[in-house]
Amino acid sequence: MQFKQIVGQEAIKQRLINSVKENRVSHAQLFLGPGGAGSLPLAVAYAQYLSCEDKREDDSCGECSSCRKYQKLMHPDLHFSYPFFAKHKDDTSISFIEQWREAFLGNPYLSLDTWRGYLDAENKQANINIAECHQIIKKLSFKPFESVYKVLILWLPEYLDKEGNSLLKIIEEPQPNTLFLLVAQNQDQILNTILSRTQLIKIPALSYNDVKDYLVTKFNQTEEAAAQIAYLCNGNLTEALTMLQEENNGYHGLFVQWLRLCFSNKGIEVISFVDQASKMGRENQKNFLRYGISFIRECCMLLSGAGNLVHLPPQELETAQKMTNVMNISMANAIITELEKAHYHIERNANPKILFLDVSLLIIKILSFKTIPQGTQYMPN
Repeated sequence: MQFKQIVGQEAIKQRLINSVKENRVSHAQLFLGPGGAGSLPLAVAYAQYLSCEDKREDDSCGECSSCRKYQKLMHPDLHFSYPFFAKHKDDTSISFIEQWREAFLGNPYLSLDTWRGYLDAENKQANINIAECHQIIKKLSFKPFESVYKVLILWLPEYLDKEGNSLLKIIEEPQPNTLFLLVAQNQDQILNTILSRTQLIKIPALSYNDVKDYLVTKFNQTEEAAAQIAYLCNGNLTEALTMLQEENNGYHGLFVQWLRLCFSNKGIEVISFVDQASKMGRENQKNFLRYGISFIRECCMLLSGAGNLVHLPPQELETAQKMTNVMNISMANAIITELEKAHYHIERNANPKILFLDVSLLIIKILSFKTIPQGTQYMPN
């Protein structure tokens, strides 16, 4: 993996390159960023740059023996650890290394759900078990074979339970030229004893333009289609790539139609909409609700006088401006809350017909009867 293959994150790339040039490579680093920001590919590209035999000014060469092995994830000094769904108590990451290589090389921006799809997970919970911790200690107890550095990349250390404390000594006092790179999404779920022993590298979500430009150049999307996906995914490239595989149902027109039916309290037509929404398929339903949440949030910014922060195409902006005439911030926040709840329940396989009918009735109460449902409280992400 080379830095040039990673979407955006130019400042982070330069920081990592400079740490190598200035010989300031910390032996334990935590790449902390939201899902789809590129934390994992950045860690792999960083490791490849460290081991490259012919470093360029701004990237690894991609041609030397080390780079060729890294590009196949088969370098003897590159090791991975990750959550898995153990079938036996002595399973470790090595048991699933072929699936891991296939998953990462297929999509470096993979999520835990994507990774689950490569394994026979059944209903098992993902974790990093004590056998894996012992395997990590064993891997890192040897000197590098070919490169200057031996690197272990631990993806999602949030799935380390108390067994992770067995790694403290190897993290704090590793063998010379041994690097421990943790790649995480949620700092609060990492063991404090591990967190305190790492150098933190915060990786931001991708920008709207980074995602849009990538979809246009890499996947030949139209400006309009790429803009809608970039708007919906909120900087998460994993979500953006998932949306590419889904049928585009024109979420804006359908969502505004839904709001108008609710505002007019047209019961029979609302039922017709519910039937239509219930047949969209789970991923499209989630994307539809996610679009609605984002759209109403833009309306909130208009209502708050922050129109300069709104990033909507002209037609959608015009609709949002009209919507501000029929609702206030409290009503908008209440709708957002109900849509977020619906998204949560759709992810957990709620009956879509019952769910969309229930949400429709709540939105009718908010828009048509100006009534905020009891207990509704706006919870921003």
